Amino acid sequence: MLLKVYMNRVITGISASVLFPEKPIIHFYPESEDCLICKSKLNIEKTWTKTLVTMEIGAFEAKETVLFCPHDQRVFHSERLRQLAPVGGTFGYDVIVETGRLLFIENLGNQEVMKKLEAKNVFVSEREISYLGRKFIMYLALAHRESQHHLRNLLSRNGGYILHVDGTCEGDSPNLFCGLDGISELVLDTIKIPSEKKELLIPFFEGIKEQYGEPMALVHDMGKGIIAAVEHVFPRSLDFICHFHFLRDIGKDLMLDDYTAFQKRLRKLKVRPSLRQRSKYLESKINNVNQTVEEIMENFESGVCHDNALEHVPLITTYALINWVFEYPEESNGYGFPFDRSYLDFYRRLKRVHRLIEEIKNTNLRAEIKDNKSFLQFYKAFKEIVEDKRLNDLRKSLERKAKVFDKLRTAMRLALPEGKQGLNDNGDEVEISTIQERVTIFKNWLIRDIRREVRYAGMIKQLEKYWNKLFADPLPIVTVNGIQYIQPQRTNNILERFFRGEKQRGRKKSGMASLSKTLKATLAETPLVQNLKNEEYVKTILNGCSSLEERFSKIDTRLVQKELENAKNNTEKISPFIKKLITDSDLTRKISAMFSDDSKNNANCHLRS
Repeated sequence: MLLKVYMNRVITGISASVLFPEKPIIHFYPESEDCLICKSKLNIEKTWTKTLVTMEIGAFEAKETVLFCPHDQRVFHSERLRQLAPVGGTFGYDVIVETGRLLFIENLGNQEVMKKLEAKNVFVSEREISYLGRKFIMYLALAHRESQHHLRNLLSRNGGYILHVDGTCEGDSPNLFCGLDGISELVLDTIKIPSEKKELLIPFFEGIKEQYGEPMALVHDMGKGIIAAVEHVFPRSLDFICHFHFLRDIGKDLMLDDYTAFQKRLRKLKVRPSLRQRSKYLESKINNVNQTVEEIMENFESGVCHDNALEHVPLITTYALINWVFEYPEESNGYGFPFDRSYLDFYRRLKRVHRLIEEIKNTNLRAEIKDNKSFLQFYKAFKEIVEDKRLNDLRKSLERKAKVFDKLRTAMRLALPEGKQGLNDNGDEVEISTIQERVTIFKNWLIRDIRREVRYAGMIKQLEKYWNKLFADPLPIVTVNGIQYIQPQRTNNILERFFRGEKQRGRKKSGMASLSKTLKATLAETPLVQNLKNEEYVKTILNGCSSLEERFSKIDTRLVQKELENAKNNTEKISPFIKKLITDSDLTRKISAMFSDDSKNNANCHLRS
């Protein structure tokens, strides 16, 4: 009877708390009373009761009657119960899926997930939510593995796949390395490794090759380990270097030393702290003015500003200019160094403001020279900085090299100096032959002048080394619609964007700027969640099931537990004793005392006794 009420509640959507003020008891029986093999009448082996929690009914007592065959001793359980929750688990498959959806699709934090579930009469602790999230990932990973034959067919219908590979890490975290198809944008496989060494990547690439066949082409960065592993496992596949990574690496080689020295020089001269201090001082002065800043500036611009307001204009102007300097990130286009040179932009703004104040510092809006005191103080305070020879030499060198680098960016039609797309920039849709022709012109321009050839010898060498891996003609692919031509993506930004999204989600959940701990704890299979946005993928891994809940119920719970245990054992952990030890503020003193002469004498005495 209660099971019927339960099913009615599912249909009508009535709140569980209205129907069941107390935890209900629902009985479950095997679907057959006769043995499926010998047709003998089944006997009762035992009856057990366990609390289960599902999204549809909340918490309830599941009472199962287990039957057995008197002849072959075969045991029969309720299939309906097995479809609701994992064996030995408290929370139903629908709770696992909903928790996974909230955590990884909606990117909510644990406490937010708790509130969402509580609103549906499902009460889960914050720690349990993390565990359910890990179970969701592992169930998904196993469904992915069990569907590899069908996934291979899916890729074949697209004409094959183009393998993009890249990894991400932060601090001392392991490297989360992914293989992704550039056509369907599906994550094919993932792994956590200490570093991108050849011997660690070869098994990963061999696994992808075994599962999905030979890729039509590969796209990756210039990491030595990746290139060596690719050449070992995919010697016959077309192999291309990501244009974005190529430009980034060549730009860093060209400018990083100067840029780092420039940054250190700014810090040594304490430019930013001095500006901040000056800004706070002027702000305190402005706060003591009777009129508001808006009133003063509006009157000044309209030409009806009185003398008592005119005296404050230089003060406000200097304050505004200093804060304009601090808006230097506006100059960046979201590509990061070496495409964006934020410290150089900062210094340029400072010099521009200093030059402007030099022009206006002796122009008095009133007869009172003292009004321009803020101009004069700023000009004197930063004159030494803007005229610093070391700083200006580095600036000139950076600007000269940046001009050449930007010329190459323009030739490759990617991450253009005027571009604003950041990592969403996949490059202009230009024929590869046209790009190759423009880069050839750029290279010839470099070697035409002996001074340029010497100064940019490293850039020329990089171009020559990777030339054949930079320019790919469209690939012919055989699809269900006939032969089509596809141009491999020129960038690996598809993975860069993916990793950036993962890190943003991690920061949102943890509230921490550093993701080292998060990446250490993250299951290697977590990136597979992104595939759930692809309807064809979901249909493929469901394998005839109507929902993820039903699909997960088909997976052996013991496999999930085994995989979770393996992941737990592979996580870097410090023993509780060592954790307690390293938090001791007197650790170094105690260790020193432990190895002191007195301690050694005492130890020897103890040994002799």
